[in-house]
Amino acid sequence: MPLQEFIRSYFSLDIDTSTIFPESFLLLHPELWKLLGEYLPLRILRQDPFETMIMFMCAQGIGMHLIRKQVTMLTESYGAKISFTFKEKEVVMHSFPTPERLAAAEPFALSRCTNNNRVRAANIIAASRNIAEGKIDLHSLRKRDIPLDELRMTLSQNSGIGFKIADCIALFGLGRFDAFPIDTHVKQYLGVWFNSSTALRSLSSATYLIMDAEARTVLSPEFAGYAGHMLFHCWRKEIKKMRSF
Repeated sequence: MPLQEFIRSYFSLDIDTSTIFPESFLLLHPELWKLLGEYLPLRILRQDPFETMIMFMCAQGIGMHLIRKQVTMLTESYGAKISFTFKEKEVVMHSFPTPERLAAAEPFALSRCTNNNRVRAANIIAASRNIAEGKIDLHSLRKRDIPLDELRMTLSQNSGIGFKIADCIALFGLGRFDAFPIDTHVKQYLGVWFNSSTALRSLSSATYLIMDAEARTVLSPEFAGYAGHMLFHCWRKEIKKMRSF
């Protein structure tokens, strides 16, 4: 793929972010629309689906500092070494591990890269094996004609992947901008900004699907996840006053 085409695709430059929200949203939520102004240029990257899967499996219940640490350790321990010279100095980097490499990892050794979480390490190995053996074809899941609920259930066959992580993989790794991941922050803004009574209940598989359906009555179904990501950052920064992950 030519570099210019790759950049356009990777940074979703083919998406006009000013049209992400339906016109009805602007009319029903004018104050929120103003608040969202600086977040409209936000770009969702079309990332590698396997890398996205493993990163989100690492991300469960921890902050960005530990997530970065885990991913760095995974790449350094199981990725291919890449070295080059820049300004007369050697720069060493590592590619993200292949499914085959992680599938063959020893659980105890891999757990050193998952904050000593052996269950997480075992789940990563099992998911990598499913990809390496072709039981799940991530690239085929990019197809737009695959219903989102079918895609979600396919990804959720892997231990350690629930509805939220499945939707994160779909949104950030499979280019499915209709996928709408729901976490604590999303649940909160659905309740405060859109008066969702379901958001007042504990987050279960059932309430997750109800809130997902509710969000699509407010947002454009085709870009629900893309819009949700803008709302997510707006909520965290403008309402919760959070400055870092």
